[in-house]
Amino acid sequence: EILEKEIQTTDKRWYQMNIIPYVIMKSKKTNGVIITFIEITARIKDLVNQEMLIADHETLLDTISHDIKGPLTSLLLTINQLKKITTDNSKGFLMIFGILENSIKKMQVIITELTDAGKLKHKYKVEEELLDFENILEDVRLTLAGTIMESRAKITSEIKVSQILYSRRKLRSIVYNLVNNAIKFHSPGRDPEILIKTKMEKNNIVITVKDNGIGLDKSKHKSVFSKYSRVESTVEGSGIGLYLVNEIVTNAGGKILIKSQLGHGSEFLVYLKA
Repeated sequence: EILEKEIQTTDKRWYQMNIIPYVIMKSKKTNGVIITFIEITARIKDLVNQEMLIADHETLLDTISHDIKGPLTSLLLTINQLKKITTDNSKGFLMIFGILENSIKKMQVIITELTDAGKLKHKYKVEEELLDFENILEDVRLTLAGTIMESRAKITSEIKVSQILYSRRKLRSIVYNLVNNAIKFHSPGRDPEILIKTKMEKNNIVITVKDNGIGLDKSKHKSVFSKYSRVESTVEGSGIGLYLVNEIVTNAGGKILIKSQLGHGSEFLVYLKA
């Protein structure tokens, strides 16, 4: 029987070791073994790269499908607001129609990216660009306009670092999911208040999103970033938003931390390499 085993040397190279019994033909007895080594370093690297690419594509598809839900939710909430406006309130109509138009445009962009196979192949590894954080935040505000209006959320910001070198889609997805999460898990007894800050800390740009929501027990801090994790069963959602943020941030060499206490709100700190 031939035995095969992959081994790694101290210099990080991979070999396939084959052990073949040496049998004497006359006696049919094993008189030793023949050991061969075939270098498979390149093959192992290819397999690792393929696994990383598959993981990137899965995260991208999760991100796109999750991001589509935002504008759709905003559309439905805005339509509900539209029903409440009296016919003589022309300014109210114009504002609502502006929100509707923005939500539709957002979905068009996302769906175009999803259906363009050529872009999809490389989209998750898109090159970084110098972004204005306040523009990204305003984009998120417009996307969530219906949700913000419905929940009466108050969003304030303290921007000490405005220029960030990052992927536009990734940064927008990080901010969108954290703000959406803060609104979603607001306390029933008070309107949502969300503070968004950026600052430089050593070699990292830190983005902080703090809310006055329901908070989270310390025992659940680690599991909150798991895929399909549901913090509160009574709140609608797939439980994938924070998982996506964690995937995007850690894949780029950053990290995300949570500070939260049940009943006293939550604070998420995203560390991006400067």
